[in-house]
Amino acid sequence: MPYVNIKITREGGVTPAQKAELIKGATELLQRVLNKSPATTFVVIDEVELENWGIGGLPVEDYRRQAKE
Repeated sequence: MPYVNIKITREGGVTPAQKAELIKGATELLQRVLNKSPATTFVVIDEVELENWGIGGLPVEDYRRQAKE
């Protein structure tokens, strides 16, 4: 029973259609590569507020600013 958890930041307005495509794609990948049944594959998408996401020890917004400098 595969469980896939996709975490994305809550920015850019991800549409329900895009989420459906992610769910379908992850399910098909597990079926193709590992022969897992789509009927027992769970895919969960978590949208995380930007201030709750960090990279390299920094909040993502600070990290992005630093990368541009």
